[in-house]
Amino acid sequence: MSKRSVAVTSIGSWSELLDELYRDSWDPGLQRHRSPYVYRGMPNAANDLRSSLIRLAGGKDISQLEGHVLRNFRKYAGADSAAGDSVWNWLALAAHHGLPTRLLDWTYSPLVALHFATADLSRYHHDAVIWCVNHGETNRRLPKELRKQLDEEGSNVFTVDMLNDVARTLGQLEKLAKEPFVVFLEPPSLDERIVNQFALFSIMSTPIEPLDTWLISHSDVSRRIIIPASLKWEIRDKIDQAGITERMLFPGLDGLAAWLTRYYATPSRAIEENAAGSGSTDCGVAAISENRSQPGADDNIAEKMHAQDDSRNGNAEGAEEKPRHQTRIVKAETDGKRERGNGVARRK
Repeated sequence: MSKRSVAVTSIGSWSELLDELYRDSWDPGLQRHRSPYVYRGMPNAANDLRSSLIRLAGGKDISQLEGHVLRNFRKYAGADSAAGDSVWNWLALAAHHGLPTRLLDWTYSPLVALHFATADLSRYHHDAVIWCVNHGETNRRLPKELRKQLDEEGSNVFTVDMLNDVARTLGQLEKLAKEPFVVFLEPPSLDERIVNQFALFSIMSTPIEPLDTWLISHSDVSRRIIIPASLKWEIRDKIDQAGITERMLFPGLDGLAAWLTRYYATPSRAIEENAAGSGSTDCGVAAISENRSQPGADDNIAEKMHAQDDSRNGNAEGAEEKPRHQTRIVKAETDGKRERGNGVARRK
């Protein structure tokens, strides 16, 4: 029996990239171009889709850790950050502010995904990846109670209230099915960042299951687009011109400073520093991590762990590939390559 796998397309030009991002966007029922995909851009194609909670746990009991972390976040959060009684509101708020959770950030916009794949100049010697997941197809694999809720609302994704009507706790969500499943949740409009990034979250029904493991076992619901390192500067300049920048995605002075620092960086200097393996970000800017409220890779433990994973995945960071356009199937070898995180914060 052959191993299941996710289809991978390596692109070789800007036009090929756009064609691939908007592939299958025509909806005959609506008679409109409305893509069924959601997107996640990552600056290093070698990274997987483990949650920040899995990285934090480092092989420890994730279920207990999740409860400790979320309980203490709720306990110490200020009154102005109150999210009511819904665990889904609290999870969204916590993830938005950088707390390790089982949630992963996604966007409806392929151009926003391209921003996160190309914002970090210190990783321009790596190929990038855009994960594309058909949330209509993932919904078909939901437990019947959740499918019924979506059908009654005429929606393709859950709101906090919709999900809360079916499962009020993480434990209730997991008990809806014996096998793991993934839910896509639109968070409340906590601030302009979530709105401007067209953001949504994926939630695995169990905290121990990495999303990419689930996607590999359901290989018809997703695909990966590999962006060669040699194409990153062109993509970056073109989406800057389209207004997809830190200034728009992270409104405020932090986003403005991040955009200006990266925008005026010297490409030749970044290439030289990457080639020398210095790891310095003086040439540009530490990328603001997705829709987090606190910018900067150094402020986010999940981003730190990603950077550590990058340094360990030497076998996946070889010479640049020549630009090409081809679709291939890559076998799943994630289990053997997964590496443990850096331990667990003290529990209260």
